[in-house]
Amino acid sequence: MSNHLARPELLALISENENILWQGRPNKRCFLLEAIFNPLLPIAFVWGLVDLCFLYVFNVGMKENIPNSQTGIILLGFFAIHMMPVWIYLAGIIFSYLRYKNTSFAITDQGVYVSGGTFTQNFERKPFAEMSHVNVHRGIIDQMLGVGDVVMTGNNDGYNTRNNLFRGITVCDIADYLEVYQLVKKLQTDIYADTMYPNNLRPNENHGYKTKYIPD
Repeated sequence: MSNHLARPELLALISENENILWQGRPNKRCFLLEAIFNPLLPIAFVWGLVDLCFLYVFNVGMKENIPNSQTGIILLGFFAIHMMPVWIYLAGIIFSYLRYKNTSFAITDQGVYVSGGTFTQNFERKPFAEMSHVNVHRGIIDQMLGVGDVVMTGNNDGYNTRNNLFRGITVCDIADYLEVYQLVKKLQTDIYADTMYPNNLRPNENHGYKTKYIPD
């Protein structure tokens, strides 16, 4: 069990007939570091460095000919707009903290629940009956901090080419990723098999697969 409990808003979505087997939140340090060291970092760094060099050159060249206030305002406005990639990068880091506060996970005996979002709260549920693949992903920062991601997808999941959204569900940046992977894999295997092979019109015992999930 993770040391951090899931958000109450996420737990409120779980029905009374479901048993919570695991709940947690992402590693805060890893979550924020991944926001800092993203692909936009080198672009923002080089862009900001070039703009600062231009400002320095303008400042040195105009020391003797001090520009009027209107010229200074125009110059400041130009560089404020021109440094937009830097502002976008910095905003991403700030907003990542808001996303962290809204992110939590819960695993029940019926499916996986994930909450997230920056300014709005999003809640997702992935039933085990719709799950076909369970994988572990560990980036460079994950490996440095001893955490990992558990990625769960179905046969129809993947990237939507129209809006470029990933329709799978991920429990990210958790320390007990191996335990969660084994738990989800076992639940997915048992319940998926129990769904595919209903076994004599659903008797009291499942004769087609050795599952512990016996229907009422």
